[in-house]
Amino acid sequence: MRTDEFDYELPEELIAQTPVERGASRLLVLHRDTGRIEHRRFGDLPEYLAPEDVLVLNDTRVSARRIHAQRENGQDAEVLLLGPSGERSCIALVWPGRAFRIGRTVTLTGPAGDKAAAVVTSLAADGGRLLAFTTAEDRDRVMTWGSTPLPPYIRASLPVDQEERYQTVYGTHAGSAAAPTAGLHFDSEMLSRLAAKGVIAAYVTLHVGVDTFRPVRTEIAEDHEMHGEVAELRPQNAAAINGARGRVVAVGTTSVRTLESASKLAAKAGTSPNRVEPFAGETRLFITPGHRFRAVDALLTNFHLPKSTLLMLVSAFAGVELVRHAYRTAIEERYRFFSFGDAMLIL
Repeated sequence: MRTDEFDYELPEELIAQTPVERGASRLLVLHRDTGRIEHRRFGDLPEYLAPEDVLVLNDTRVSARRIHAQRENGQDAEVLLLGPSGERSCIALVWPGRAFRIGRTVTLTGPAGDKAAAVVTSLAADGGRLLAFTTAEDRDRVMTWGSTPLPPYIRASLPVDQEERYQTVYGTHAGSAAAPTAGLHFDSEMLSRLAAKGVIAAYVTLHVGVDTFRPVRTEIAEDHEMHGEVAELRPQNAAAINGARGRVVAVGTTSVRTLESASKLAAKAGTSPNRVEPFAGETRLFITPGHRFRAVDALLTNFHLPKSTLLMLVSAFAGVELVRHAYRTAIEERYRFFSFGDAMLIL
């Protein structure tokens, strides 16, 4: 399909700049069988889930840090530490990129003027750099500095005492550059309500990369090269999904990609009756219209950027025309879009 088929115009004022209280967002409910749309609140979610449905949540945590730095000539720079690599290094995105040549030293600044030096040792994927610190202790200390990076369409930073609002309440495995935003709507009370109703929680881990915010730039969507992300489905969670007596409801596109990656492994087994197989590794699964979903029955998600792989996945799940209609309706009804925006439940 042509990439511009996934384009749409969004008034800038509908891009949510700040989060609302967890659970207070609006919820657009889209019924695939009839095309019917309902306008509800996120607190109404339990009405749409049944006992023995399995709710699949991505338990990653954002570990990336945006840190002020100085180059060897004293000029300002910025480093986005994505995560540790090896014994004492980090993979990082850097600004300005041309100044960070191999062998150059950069000095990062932390709280109360604390400093740590790192050397650019090699180039990483997509223009990144590998930064080597003097010791592993320096590297680990620096990973606590700076601020949580927010998507480029959010203009203001979160205050330090509100940074947890860009984490899910159930995230336990650090490694993401961005939050799995559909999960940001849940608070502990909602999870308890669902458990009391008999909804089963299962977890996957997919560490979200910065490419999640980048639009597809190829003219034909299928020509896009999908970025790789580290994912894991543990055996106990695979067992809960395979044993589901109700629907498997994925929270977010990251959960969908993990489950569908695991379903490909089950399909390769040939005679396996399982929906999914446990795995740990990198996934580059690019889901576009025409994909046959084997593991997911319903999807809770946010509203996504034009021409993004996320919007293509949602369109594959619900149908291109139906998603276009839902997005037009959401714009007309003034829903809030993107990471801190409202939610959509696709049944």
